[in-house]
Amino acid sequence: MRVTNEQLKLFLADSNLIPPAPLDKIFIEAEQGKRELGPMLLEAGLIDESGLQKVYAYVLGIPFVDLTKETIPLDILQIVPEPIARKYNIVAFERQGKNLKVAMLAPEDLQTIDFIKKKSGFKIIPCLTTKESIQESLKHYEKSLIAEFGDLMTVTAEVQEEDSKSLEKMASDLPVVRIVDTLLKHAILQSASDIHIEPSETEVLVRYRIDGVLHDAMTLPHDAATGIVARIKVLSNLKLDEHRQPQDGRFKLEKEGYKISFRVSILPVFDGEKIVMRILDESSKGLTLEKMGLSGRALEAVHREIKKPNGIILVTGPTGSGKTTTLYTIMDILNTPEVNISTVEDPVEYRMPRVNQTQINPKVGMTFAAALRSLLRQDPDILMVGEIRDQETLEIALHAAMTGHLVLSTLHTNSAAATLPRMLDMGAEPFLIASTTNVIVAQRLVRKLCPECRKPFQLDAKEAESLGKSIDLDEVLAYLNSGEFDGRKKTKSTSICDFTFYHPAGCDQCGGEGYRGRIGIYEVLDMDLDIQKLVAQSATSEEIEDKAKENGTLLMSIDGFGKAVTGITTIEEVLRVTKE
Repeated sequence: MRVTNEQLKLFLADSNLIPPAPLDKIFIEAEQGKRELGPMLLEAGLIDESGLQKVYAYVLGIPFVDLTKETIPLDILQIVPEPIARKYNIVAFERQGKNLKVAMLAPEDLQTIDFIKKKSGFKIIPCLTTKESIQESLKHYEKSLIAEFGDLMTVTAEVQEEDSKSLEKMASDLPVVRIVDTLLKHAILQSASDIHIEPSETEVLVRYRIDGVLHDAMTLPHDAATGIVARIKVLSNLKLDEHRQPQDGRFKLEKEGYKISFRVSILPVFDGEKIVMRILDESSKGLTLEKMGLSGRALEAVHREIKKPNGIILVTGPTGSGKTTTLYTIMDILNTPEVNISTVEDPVEYRMPRVNQTQINPKVGMTFAAALRSLLRQDPDILMVGEIRDQETLEIALHAAMTGHLVLSTLHTNSAAATLPRMLDMGAEPFLIASTTNVIVAQRLVRKLCPECRKPFQLDAKEAESLGKSIDLDEVLAYLNSGEFDGRKKTKSTSICDFTFYHPAGCDQCGGEGYRGRIGIYEVLDMDLDIQKLVAQSATSEEIEDKAKENGTLLMSIDGFGKAVTGITTIEEVLRVTKE
């Protein structure tokens, strides 16, 4: 039940799926090297895995299925035990009477098919699928958090009642280890950015922050709190017997193709100790500024300014708006063998090759200012300062930018224009700010609409009037008519009601949320001569913003409306993150 090289070549030649010349060449190489033709065609990029598996299915006369966007009922999925499913890449996905359809990568594995037939009592109908489809389907085993915790709760409660056990022993007990491992695993599966474990008088609430919004994940008995805290302290190498002071730590999880870091913060609260863990995916593929949401003139300005050999580039926004990710993306672009990049961070969130990363430690005098002063003696070309918090750090960063270094950093301000008066308030000289600042990027993160279930709609006159109280509709309309946001032709619409926007609906793919993932909306202030003059005159943020808009700077809210019209996000999301 295997497709031979000859069979595959004949079918591909007859169907004209691959040009004859490269097909003949690779077929000869496969025969000479006694290799399979299919994998060699994949390596050469002449066909993708889905296309190849469809060809195999056709030649073998068996169905092909793609389960990447399917939700498999739990009762059908569990007909094939999880260990068998993982080991042999086989997933049950549909039952019709006494027939059970299974998706697999190797339909010639008659031994496994026979085993499942005997165990389940069903007639097995094998279907061919792809590796990606199997991997997505296997995740369904892990999505029922409540089911997985059901048998742990009573055992855990019994363990906690034994007061004679030490915290260290409690942390290593199997039920506690399983609870913590399961919480971490499900947070990773749901693409959470943070895990909150919050004790109260009667229970422990576990919440995940997914796409910037907190969701209740699980409520555990209060008795489980001590063991969970002890387990996480052991993982993070923190003091087990310290319950009165905050503690910060870190640990890594590496398995099954992913490498995740957890940044741990433990804070004493009235009913115990609250834990917040920031999840940092170190195995994720590198982002680009385009994927993050920058486009058009804003993207051109950032690329132009980061290529300059000196000056300061500032990224601003509130906590959790993606500032650090933007800085790391810029550093990734600049990270070439010809330059020396050094950073001062609190904490070091992601490790980067060829970048010298320094963690500040105020207890021993290693502050941002002290570390930055030392780094200037390390012959750097590019400096990244995690955050400018005080006048001393700001002045050192500005002088570094003035003396031939490119400095990247962040500030907490609400808009790009507000950053310049903020720097003046911190005590920096106006001429220094004007002459060294290259570009200021203000940003927020909005949730992305699920493309599978979003619903189009158009605003009516009443909704447009209400919207006009929150945002300048004339500016929005001018931008939408320009077509700059997606390369459309210019239009001459006289009302925002002419444009199509989208609502979230909710489906199995997005867990009923209507949103999946996040993207940035940006405001990029290019320091041209007009802005420099205003800074030198200590102008207000309103004056700077008005001049910037005259010169073509796009406000975050306007950028957001461009993304709303293209179906990336919603008007509600844009207003949620930009309202002041």
